[in-house]
Amino acid sequence: MFSKGKSSDTEAQKQRSQTPSAPADQGARTTAPPSAPAASQGAPAPAGSKAKPSPSLLSSDLLIKGNVSTTGDIQIEGTIEGDVRAHLLTVGETATIRGEVIADDVVVNGRVVGRLRGLKVRLTASARVEGDIVHKSIAIESGAHFEGSVQRSEDPLGDGGQASSGQAAAKSSAGAKAGGSTGAAEKGAASGTAGEKKQSGAETG
Repeated sequence: MFSKGKSSDTEAQKQRSQTPSAPADQGARTTAPPSAPAASQGAPAPAGSKAKPSPSLLSSDLLIKGNVSTTGDIQIEGTIEGDVRAHLLTVGETATIRGEVIADDVVVNGRVVGRLRGLKVRLTASARVEGDIVHKSIAIESGAHFEGSVQRSEDPLGDGGQASSGQAAAKSSAGAKAGGSTGAAEKGAASGTAGEKKQSGAETG
């Protein structure tokens, strides 16, 4: 009897040991939050943000006949026969521009033949400018070659300064013409009065 009881207890223990136990980390697997996406995927960029475009480069072997306009930055190393408008303009040492240059910030290392307008203008030692410069702030390094006039304006990119100076010149010219005609009329009246006095004196004699 006792031997049978012991054998039954031993069989029960064997069955318990053979019963597969649940993995210890099963609960952790079910409760753990999903892992974050890989760093290589990267977070999506905000809808409102926009990457700034890289500056445009015109190489030294490029020749453009016509106007060039951009709202970004541009570096010119070639030759342009026409007007150039940009936000930031860099004229390289090998560059030549024959036309009007308009930009917020202008750095001249090469040659510009024409009018130059900019909020900030800088002529380096290798710059060669043949034309008038309208600026808000200017810096000219020693050794720069410049032929023309320099005029400061609060709005060099607009036409206000040019229009006001043109109107002032027109007014001064008109004033000079009016003054000359008035002076001639006064001289004529005076000579006429003197002639009348001489004639009356001769008749009296």
